[in-house]
Amino acid sequence: MPTTKSFFGIAVAALAAVQPTVPSAQQTYSYNSYGTPGLIDMPTADSAADAELASTFSYSSVAARATMTFQITPRLSGSFRYGRIDRYTLATGAPTFDRSFDLRYRIVDEGRYRPAVAIGLRDFIGTGLYSSEYVVATKHITPRLSVTGGIGWGRLASHGGFKNPLSVLGSGFETRPGGFTGTGGQVELGRWFRGQAALFGGLSYRATDKLTLKAEYSSDGYRLESAAGRNLISPKTPVNIGLDYKIAPGANLQLAFLQGDTIAAGLTFSTNPRLASVPGGAGSAPVPVKPRDMKSAEALGWTTNEPVKTQLKSGMQTLLAADGIYVEAARLEGRVATVYIRNEKYIAKAEAIGRTARVMSVASPSSVETFRIVPMVNGLPASAVVINRDDLARFEHDPDGARKMFDRAQVVSNPGKPSADDVIEGQYPRLTWSVGPYLKASYFDPDNPVRADVGLRLSARYDFAPGLVLSGEVDQRLIGNRDGSTRFDPSALPRVRTDAGRYAKADTALTRLTLSSYFRPGPDLYGRLTAGYLEPMYAGVSGELLWKPVDSRLALGVEMNYVQQRDFDQGFGLRSYRVATGHVSAYYDFGNGFHGQIDAGRYLAGDWGSTLTLDREFANGWKVGAYATFTDVPFSQFGEGSFDKGIRFEVPLDHFLGRPVGKTYKATLQPLSRDGGARLKVDDRLYEQVRGYHEPDLAKSWERFWR
Repeated sequence: MPTTKSFFGIAVAALAAVQPTVPSAQQTYSYNSYGTPGLIDMPTADSAADAELASTFSYSSVAARATMTFQITPRLSGSFRYGRIDRYTLATGAPTFDRSFDLRYRIVDEGRYRPAVAIGLRDFIGTGLYSSEYVVATKHITPRLSVTGGIGWGRLASHGGFKNPLSVLGSGFETRPGGFTGTGGQVELGRWFRGQAALFGGLSYRATDKLTLKAEYSSDGYRLESAAGRNLISPKTPVNIGLDYKIAPGANLQLAFLQGDTIAAGLTFSTNPRLASVPGGAGSAPVPVKPRDMKSAEALGWTTNEPVKTQLKSGMQTLLAADGIYVEAARLEGRVATVYIRNEKYIAKAEAIGRTARVMSVASPSSVETFRIVPMVNGLPASAVVINRDDLARFEHDPDGARKMFDRAQVVSNPGKPSADDVIEGQYPRLTWSVGPYLKASYFDPDNPVRADVGLRLSARYDFAPGLVLSGEVDQRLIGNRDGSTRFDPSALPRVRTDAGRYAKADTALTRLTLSSYFRPGPDLYGRLTAGYLEPMYAGVSGELLWKPVDSRLALGVEMNYVQQRDFDQGFGLRSYRVATGHVSAYYDFGNGFHGQIDAGRYLAGDWGSTLTLDREFANGWKVGAYATFTDVPFSQFGEGSFDKGIRFEVPLDHFLGRPVGKTYKATLQPLSRDGGARLKVDDRLYEQVRGYHEPDLAKSWERFWR
């Protein structure tokens, strides 16, 4: 069954891309019809800017393709592509919808006389329709003119092919296996760089700062598309010509004439998560630091005056509320002030810490020397950031003040819960609710690749006490066609996800209703117990325990669940299928923005295996990553795609608005949603809730401490 919030992510990335970014150096590359840096169809050895995220939509009578490409590192990039080829099935004229993944790596940098050299794999995980490998070199002869030449295999050797030069390494390189086997979606190493090879090349000339002209000699013979009975193109020449025009920052138009026969067009939207949407941001300015009055620094009479202490807490609460930070508790002692805060506005956690410290400098008596800021997450103290008050005044205007403040600050664990006397009156119990629009989209259904619903969502949350939360969501569809799917995907496993289309038919849906308890069972430990209707398809109980020292890059967790499948109408009824599922997890921050996670255990269909996830994260809230799940379900039994895999990203709404709002949009580009490797979806898993206030993550965003 097609997955919700999948291909829609490409469109969201395109929308994010047209937001203005901080200007960078003159761009010397452009994207081809396959959505990677290149000429027209052929690749070049150019790499996009580090962390650039691009979405390319190309169309011709040959095919329609949508590609998302991410520059994972300065040398390595990856792409996910979804395409359509008409008249693929000759007997019926039915089209095919193809999903594929690419990788490319620049192995040599361009020098004064040396070209850049890259090696690439196109459609190395997929059905193999575009399967090809290449080695390509590009040299910029002048700042405006570049020359490219390369050698290709597979589809990139379907015109002008000759004996594979790698056959000197063995006869196994002389022939290429005829096609992908099984259910597709596998890495077939036995096909790489095998069979005939062919040469390709071309020129790119930047005529103006907006217009780039291109010409290429293509080694793609379009054999599939030009086959008798399909006749999507009639190649007359291997020469393609085209242009790329920059219509706006982050938006480019491509036009081309392919094979002397067909006109093609494309649009590319690009953005860079490393760059803010609005340089400097447009949020409100923080309050200035108030230096201590040393003349009254020894006065401690206020410590025994409860009305004064109450007034000081109230002033602190008012000032922080204006910044979107809420005081849950405060304790004022002679030399130390401790404040427990709830941050609902700042994705960069260090910004919330910095603004709180500034307000404390204004609202605390002069005798206070130390500030302890305790961020609360679902009623749990995540850590305590300890700051010397005089350091605030000393480093506020220092050009290197952020680094110096971080070096002097302390991040400590187990700050303890606030006492009853510390809790601000009116914080508990607390009811919050909202009503707003929602959009649910599903893609990759061959019968209708695009389905979407629009409706209203009622969300509510009731905090009985710190760490005890009742919450839920109800969706009411107003318009849409996700309920129109009649597709039935056969499965050899319990139908734990392939019936998602039947759940989509509900007009009014109770998507979640849970009671959760969050607690700290010991030093460096965090716990969660959740019961109720956990997600649209399952109800039950879920328990989690996390070990995460505040100064460690490593965290370990265990989760256990016992769930029962819900009725298709997403009401209160349950179906007969029950399963115990759970995982042991390891999380590690590799540094430089890269974060890994391994989850090993039992999945919803009763299969055992593990999921490997690697993300690249940015201090401004952007995340781009990929995952793959392998279980004891054989590829042939799993079905189309062979194993669960996908690309995921998270986009902060700050990027669109240029001011902090604390919200993000999450999406997963999942080629197929099958029953193998399917995991329960539970809100507020502990690791993502608490790690933002621990030392490794605070270090990443500490440059925003003074914002």
